[in-house]
Amino acid sequence: MQCLSKWKCVLGKTKQLAPLVHQIIRNNSKAPFKKTELYDFHVAHGGKMVPFAGWSMPVLYKDQTIVESHLHTRKHCSLFDVSHMMQTHITGKDSIKFMESLTVADIEGLKENQGTLTLFTDEKGGILDDLIVTKVTDTFLFVVSNAGCADKDLVHMEAEAEQFRCKGFDVQVELICNGLLAVQGPEMPNALQPGLDFDLKTLPFMTSFKDCNVFGVPGCQVSCCGYTGENGVEISMPLEGLQPITEALLKSSGAKVRLAGLGARDTLRLEAGLCLYGNDIDETTTPVQATLAWTIGKRRRQTADFPGAEIVLKELINKPHRRRVGFTSEGPPARGGTKVFDESGTIELGHLTSGCPSPCLGVNVSMGYVQPSHWKPGSKVKFQIRNKMVDGQVSKMPFVPHKYYIVK
Repeated sequence: MQCLSKWKCVLGKTKQLAPLVHQIIRNNSKAPFKKTELYDFHVAHGGKMVPFAGWSMPVLYKDQTIVESHLHTRKHCSLFDVSHMMQTHITGKDSIKFMESLTVADIEGLKENQGTLTLFTDEKGGILDDLIVTKVTDTFLFVVSNAGCADKDLVHMEAEAEQFRCKGFDVQVELICNGLLAVQGPEMPNALQPGLDFDLKTLPFMTSFKDCNVFGVPGCQVSCCGYTGENGVEISMPLEGLQPITEALLKSSGAKVRLAGLGARDTLRLEAGLCLYGNDIDETTTPVQATLAWTIGKRRRQTADFPGAEIVLKELINKPHRRRVGFTSEGPPARGGTKVFDESGTIELGHLTSGCPSPCLGVNVSMGYVQPSHWKPGSKVKFQIRNKMVDGQVSKMPFVPHKYYIVK
């Protein structure tokens, strides 16, 4: 593994240490780390490997700073190895009933091969994790969840599935050891289409195509989604197909495809106003507080049968005591943990959970939780940064417009 102190010097030159990168530094330990099938490939291509969520992952590559990689994704196309994320198959005639007993989503209402962002919640309405659930069929769900929550998510699903089976229901939870690539950016279709056996124009945002061939690799699943706000896909494939597909995409003649790491992935998601579990959402935040009430399906609000429903639905009606909002500022960047005050600097309103300089906007962007008096965009605030008060204001999110492929 690359020397962490040397890596921190490289990152320091980018002046772009975003929340996920700080988390990497904080979580560094001497424990053995898992490696994706592309580990040697990353190292050979100048990847700066760092520990993250129990894995050794590239944070950036020697030929690009985080800012350069970020801007390349927005303008062209970047390839992220996200094979550390947990992939599971939920099968059986009661698979939908089972997943709806754990999450806030209306999975029953999805069409075949349609997916949704949803949340595992506990009995207090706290968020245990955020995940993507795709309804392949009525008896087959494909689930992708965070690497940092993989162990607890798997234990949670397996334990609940066992309880379900004891009640006579039919459901199985199977961990899938596939590779996972995220191909993100406006040139993604140019790079990927030549290697597909179906038309990408038939794959709008949050839909999936299963059992397809990608650059000659069979048994792949292509989902139109991502964590950057750009038009993009995530490709689940057999492990032996991970490097061949990666190499084929990097050799694209129709797009400028480059490898990207965790650093750019984090700054991109921040500009897109997307949450990072463990920073912006956790067991102490509810979907309503996190501004994720839209993930709660209409039918689920009526049936009120998801974990913590009573608490969460009350917040929908009465409003929570705090809510996640976006902020912009200039000067020293406001990071996670920064205290937020009113314009006078005397009344503490809350705190930030993520923040970084925006490569696209030229200002600092951040998000955090504040009291109801300062939810409105344009509200003036002050951030306490190194014992100094810095001006900021509440801003709408996303900071950079989403460019998802939506078919009207």
